[in-house]
Amino acid sequence: MKVSRERAAENRERVLDVASRLFREKGIDGIGVASLMKEAGLTHGGFYGSFASKAALAAEACERAGQQSVRRWRRIIDGARSRGEDPYAALISAYLSPAHRDNPGQGCMFTTLAVEAPRQEPELRQALGANLQSLLALLREVAPGEDAASREARAQTTLSTMVGALMLARALPDEAESGRLLAAARATLLAGCGEAR
Repeated sequence: MKVSRERAAENRERVLDVASRLFREKGIDGIGVASLMKEAGLTHGGFYGSFASKAALAAEACERAGQQSVRRWRRIIDGARSRGEDPYAALISAYLSPAHRDNPGQGCMFTTLAVEAPRQEPELRQALGANLQSLLALLREVAPGEDAASREARAQTTLSTMVGALMLARALPDEAESGRLLAAARATLLAGCGEAR
């Protein structure tokens, strides 16, 4: 039975949403097309009508995850500013939180996909690279520093530390130890900003 163009577009969007979440939860190599389509409530056969390959889907899903991260970070920044709080501290606190640690499917894609990227197709690496630049731009906007070069260095160090700390926190089997690691990373990043907690 032929699917209408409108229904096909809806199905494609559903697959992208599900793939974006599942790739962040399980990694690209951690889920196959059949399982992904089943999770989306669609048949495996419909996949190739919308996507040329799993690699093409992965690149688009990463772009979507990246856009979601940018919107989430912008909301955190704007919310902190509207409350008279430090947006840099707000971003760090939200990122290095137990809630983010415990919800990888809704969080930062770098914590799952950065380790897989070197073995993936160039399209995925391009999507990751574009998102990296977007997140660094937001961090440069709010990072402390006397000039553009120091804010750039702070942004790069902050993002690298946050991603690494969250990856390690997720790997630890002991929740208390994981929480201490997140707290230590937060305190280190916020030291000197008057926001260490």
